[in-house]
Parts: sequence; C-alpha cells; structure tokens
Amino acid sequence: MKNTEMMLKDSISMKENYSWKVIKLIIKTGIIKSNSLGMLAGLCLALYVYDIGFVEKLPIILISLIGTAFVVGGSGAINNYYDRDIDSIMKRTQSRPTVDGTINPKFALWLGIVLVAIGLGLLLSVSLMAAFMGFLGFAFYVFAYTMFTKRSTIYNTEVGSISGAMPPIIGWATISSDIFHPVAIGLFVFLFLWQPPHFYAIAIRRLDEYKAAKVPMLPVVKGIFRTKVQTLVYLVILLFASFLFFPFSKTIAFSMFGLSLLWMLLGIIGFKKFDDLKWANLMFASSLFHLTILFALMIIISFT
Repeated sequence: MKNTEMMLKDSISMKENYSWKVIKLIIKTGIIKSNSLGMLAGLCLALYVYDIGFVEKLPIILISLIGTAFVVGGSGAINNYYDRDIDSIMKRTQSRPTVDGTINPKFALWLGIVLVAIGLGLLLSVSLMAAFMGFLGFAFYVFAYTMFTKRSTIYNTEVGSISGAMPPIIGWATISSDIFHPVAIGLFVFLFLWQPPHFYAIAIRRLDEYKAAKVPMLPVVKGIFRTKVQTLVYLVILLFASFLFFPFSKTIAFSMFGLSLLWMLLGIIGFKKFDDLKWANLMFASSLFHLTILFALMIIISFT
C-alpha cells in the first residue's frame, strides 16, 4: 500500500513537472513574443511596400505567425538543453526546468526538434523563402551561436544577431520572395545593428554571472569601457542606417533616426555621469523603447 501511494505521488508530481507553466519556461515564451512581433513588423512592411491589404492575406499571416513561433520556441528549447551546464552557474538561469531537475533534459531537446520541424513545415506551406529564412534563423541560433561561438569568442553577440535579425525577414518572405529588396535589407540591417547594444547592456548587468560561467562576452574579455564605446559605435551606425528606409517611408526613416539619436545621446550623456550598472540599465531600457516603437509603426503603417 505504501509503495502504491509513493507511485501515485510520483505520478502526480510528473504531471506537474510537465505542465504548461514549465513548458513555457523551456520554450522561452518571452522571446517568442518579441520575435513574433518582429516577424509581424516585417510582414506588414512588405504589405505596405507592395500595397496589399492585411485582411487579404490574413490566413497566411496566421499560419506564418504560428510557424515562426514554433521555430523560435523550438530553438529556445534546444538552447536550454545544450546550455544547461552554463545555466546551472548563472543566477538568472538556475531555475530553468532543464537545470533544477524539474524535467528530464532530453524532453527539452525532443520538444525543440518537434517544434522546429512543425514550424518549418507551416512556413513551407506558405512560402519556400519564408521556410528557408526560418531554417537559417534556427541554424544560426542553435549551431553557429549556441554550439560554436557563445563559449569561444567575443563575437558571439554578432553571430547571434544574425539569427535575431531573421524574424522580420521571415515576415517579409511570407509576402515576397525578394529578400534583396532595399526594404528587406534595411530590416535586416536595422535589427542586426540593434542587438549588440541591447545585449552588451545585459552583459554589463550580468557581468559577474558571465565571468563565473566563463562565457566570453565583450565586457568579460575586453572590459566595460571598451563595451560602452563599442555600444556607441553601433548606435552611430544604426543612426545612419535609418536612411535605408527613407525612399519608402519617411515616417519610419525619421522615427528610426530620432529614436536612435535619443538612444545614442543618452549613452553619451550617461557615459561618465552614471555608474556602469545604471548606464547599462538605461541602455537596456532605451533599446526596448526603440524597438517597440519602431515595430509598432511598421505594423500600423500597413493599415494606412
């Protein structure tokens, strides 16, 4: 009787361990939301450029959004499986289900593989180019970034930025296969340049954790001063990248220029005025404000 009760308790515990609450942590729903917003922004900008109505493409928009979410979530799950040794050291990741014993880590791996496969299949049903861009985003994140560069070089951020710049291109490719259109190139450049300042700020905020885990983030290897200077260099380039959108949407071009200028000026003013942590927090908050406003504009403009 006692053994039966213990087995029943274990069974109940097992169901709780694989609950939706746990799965959300494995697939990183926060990252899914931000990447889905970027995908939708790229898609809407393509609708605007090609003068296509949103409602007209609603079925494929929904399929593409779900497909993108699956690819991003699956990639996050595989990342959780592979990085569990690093995650066990860093304070902010020690509670991940793949680390704290909540689940069998292989569950995250297979969940990730299945989600990526389904996601790519959904994208393929809409557009071959969208599926290809989704595959590139997955490959750069899981293989090029997670497995090869994250633990070996300060340029891991730039490699990861290639993957992070793919969702808007997936959205664009849902509407048009011309990924070399100037606006599509502008989307990729914009999001690629946005990411290093964003992640440098995170690296400064979590400097001790990255040091403990021996992850060669820029401030760990080259120091905070170099990281702050490099952040400003990226912001200067991002400022001029806004002109890529000028021929197609002055609203987006001027908005991106103004937001990038504000972000850069805050970085310059706070360079010596604030301590490193406060400066990093300011840069992090500015990056989120910058990205959210621009993505919202890209979405809204498709309805005008």
